[in-house]
Amino acid sequence: MKRENEVYTDFVNRMTYGEYLQLDTLLSSQKRLSDHHDEMLFIIIHHVSELWMKLILHELHAAIDSIQAGKLEPAFKMLSRVSKIQTQIIHAWDVLSTLTPTEYMEFREKLGQASGFQSYQYRMIEYALGYKTKHILEIYKKDESLYSTLQTALHEPSLYDVSIQALAAAGLEINPEILHRDVSKTYQADVSVELAWLEVYKNVDKYWDLYELAEKLVDIEDWFQQWRFRHMKTVERIIGHKKGTGGSAGVTYLKKVLDHQFFPELWEIRTKL
Repeated sequence: MKRENEVYTDFVNRMTYGEYLQLDTLLSSQKRLSDHHDEMLFIIIHHVSELWMKLILHELHAAIDSIQAGKLEPAFKMLSRVSKIQTQIIHAWDVLSTLTPTEYMEFREKLGQASGFQSYQYRMIEYALGYKTKHILEIYKKDESLYSTLQTALHEPSLYDVSIQALAAAGLEINPEILHRDVSKTYQADVSVELAWLEVYKNVDKYWDLYELAEKLVDIEDWFQQWRFRHMKTVERIIGHKKGTGGSAGVTYLKKVLDHQFFPELWEIRTKL
């Protein structure tokens, strides 16, 4: 253990904590467009959420690669981490909900048409989970590099696509049309996939890794739907049923997406077990 007089204090030629984290860049990014006190809260909540989403994508992409390589166990840790991150994003809405409608209206017009609906990282998370919406890509044409990145993500297999491939690799019968489907389209439930997951849940000892994978997927979708719900209720609390700044239907749109399931068969089999 270092004594107090051995603590490093000379950083002329050493990297500091702030330099490692590039805190000058990070902490100078919160630039209010109004003089209203609460705009700082609004900006920081969205910055924090985007940082967590960056880590979610980092973990999801690594998990997809791991499952594709037939290495399910390393993916479990990554997917568990995603679920824990999701809880943090959910709690962020609790902080934002301290913003009242009157306070938000003081600076809302400064946002112009900018909206969280346009978050490209959120879109990439949806794509990684299998919810593919091509028409939304029009939003991102302003940035050619970003548009190209999103196009690539649109055409990559999702977490569920590679999980279904893992079912087939384990000898479970999967409809060939599902195994060779156009992954740029949103996944639709298939009977063969449902029967395969049923077999896994009825024979846990035989298919332990696939059973673990299935439960990790359910965790992620469960938390994602809770995130969607908290988002919807926070928006409803602050702006009611007004349109979003980006032109979306606001609360109406957020309620509609609550009905979408990323991994439909994993929810359906719970009734049939």
